Amino acid sequence: MATARTVKDVSPHDFVKAYAAHLKRSGKMELPEWTDIVKTATFKELAPYDPDWYYIRAASIVRKIYLRGGLGVGAFQRIYGGHKRNGSSPPHFCRSSGGLVRHILQQLETMKIIEMDTKGGRRITSNGRRDLDQVAGRIVLAP
Repeated sequence: MATARTVKDVSPHDFVKAYAAHLKRSGKMELPEWTDIVKTATFKELAPYDPDWYYIRAASIVRKIYLRGGLGVGAFQRIYGGHKRNGSSPPHFCRSSGGLVRHILQQLETMKIIEMDTKGGRRITSNGRRDLDQVAGRIVLAP
């Protein structure tokens, strides 16, 4: 009674951690030299503490494209945006870094996990879908 598990069947947190580890192990995704100093958005004060944050963001982006295709750089800027604190002035919504998202999307395209959609944005390829479902299946099997 072994049913095929997909990304929708597993916990988002567990899947993102497992797929980030898979991306890191595969060695196909190369880290840019600026990953240790770049901020993920203008409203952030510091760069991320986690040294593997680039893989985690890439895994999160792939998961979101898997669940709902047609997302582009602007959509991800809104998704990962947040509140900019303006001191004594009220906080306002601020978008995240577009160059960072664009770089991750371009790397995922060279790995043949996602592709450009004719209607705009990106969509997952059949190889990418198979790869993500394999990782999700391994999460279900793990104790």
